[in-house]
Amino acid sequence: MTDTTRSRLSSWGYALRTTNPPPGPIAELDPVTRWIVVSRAAVLPMTLVAGLVAALLAVGQPGLDWRLLALAILGITLAHLANNLMNDLYDTSSGSDSAAYPRALYAPHPILSGLVTRRSLIVAAVAINLADLAILVVLALARGWAVVAFALAGFVLSVAYTAPPLRLKKRGLGEPDVLVVWGPLMVGGTYYAGVGALPWQVLLASLPYGLLCVAVLMGKHTDKIPFDAPLGIRTLPVILGPERARSATLGLMVGFYLLVGASVLVGALPWPSLLVLGALPRLVKVWPYFRRPPPDEPPDGFPVWPLWYAALAWLHTRQAGALLVIGIGLGVLSRIVFGV
Repeated sequence: MTDTTRSRLSSWGYALRTTNPPPGPIAELDPVTRWIVVSRAAVLPMTLVAGLVAALLAVGQPGLDWRLLALAILGITLAHLANNLMNDLYDTSSGSDSAAYPRALYAPHPILSGLVTRRSLIVAAVAINLADLAILVVLALARGWAVVAFALAGFVLSVAYTAPPLRLKKRGLGEPDVLVVWGPLMVGGTYYAGVGALPWQVLLASLPYGLLCVAVLMGKHTDKIPFDAPLGIRTLPVILGPERARSATLGLMVGFYLLVGASVLVGALPWPSLLVLGALPRLVKVWPYFRRPPPDEPPDGFPVWPLWYAALAWLHTRQAGALLVIGIGLGVLSRIVFGV
């Protein structure tokens, strides 16, 4: 492996871990690192986990078509990418994003930092949406109008999150939006695309991970209260206030475990899904930080300041989500090998 290859792999890994480019001049970034940062690819595991939950729940179900299931997972991942790009476009156009706003502080803003031009961002968003549309056509031809309904609902909610006239984020509705999108729409829609049916058990099983995704967003919006409130951006944490917002975020993380347990009890998730209890020590670790205000200065080497609670919630979500996928996978394996 050459030094150049090693350097680039290190750069890509850094960007995927931190949402930031490695230290150094932005002008010297290679194209892959540049677009990893621009697209916020570091947060794509949230969508990939939702797709994997749907895929594992679909294993062994009548009517399962793996090709359609893989296309659906690719589709939701591309939709997440497009949504990230469109959010930056809308927020820049409306004036919400500025050099002093957290979006440009925790990572280089695609346009404001000069990573890419506005035109490049528009072209990329259009291209990704067109690719997603092609996937939708294939899935719709195979599974019918219901796939279109899932896709349109997801697209409308994603656009309405920041774009006028709804701008759900400004009305305290962005957080419920994320629960619906990362829960029933992503998991349920992907399952339906692969199997051609959608039992209520799958909808229930989609909710625990949806709560974790909302917890990350609640953490992020709590971090942004001092910036959002003066701009009239009434996210749910702005409405609740910092202390109650932090408590609500902890409630969402606790709710994840309660919903997994309930889903196991009614058979919506296999019993090995209780492996998620292995993430409780992580919750115990982050819990005290949510019970007090953030520090005045970031710890040494902290990459996404001024985001604080978002990073803490993400650490828990990453571990709990991974254990959920492993647990469901073990349940599938147990069913196939032992018939239980």
